[in-house]
Amino acid sequence: MLKLTKKTDYGLISLRHIAVSPRGTASAKEISDAYGIPLPLLAKVLQSLTKGRLAISVAGTNGGYRLARDPQSITALEVIQCIDGLAILTNCFTEHGACDQSDRCTVREPLRHVQEAILNLLAKMTIADLARDGSPSRKNESPAAPLASPLGAGLQSLHVL
Repeated sequence: MLKLTKKTDYGLISLRHIAVSPRGTASAKEISDAYGIPLPLLAKVLQSLTKGRLAISVAGTNGGYRLARDPQSITALEVIQCIDGLAILTNCFTEHGACDQSDRCTVREPLRHVQEAILNLLAKMTIADLARDGSPSRKNESPAAPLASPLGAGLQSLHVL
């Protein structure tokens, strides 16, 4: 089962929070307090997002973090790759993924289609979409309240086989 790590979840939550912030910035403490995320772990996540050029650290009294690009151009897949690297369903999709069942495997190709569909969905879902609750029917509404699971709505609509 494909499952987001806590770090990736926190990264998505953080970028979404910044995107809907009236100031366009948010401090690590503000985000930590708003979602109950441990501050040391959140600081590492925000460092990764900054290093990956998805967020920018802003110094000063009203500093914190801001998005490095428009929220419509930052995808969920970029966030996942920035924090955890490439998400894969099974090792047989990697160059080191040979197994003793490769010659007889009947599910490798269907699982590859699932993998591609998930990656395509994540590549299409943006921080702006998450700020609108990720629901296609709500694209023109104002930002929603914080999400319990940032990718929940999009992944529920995934139809692959």
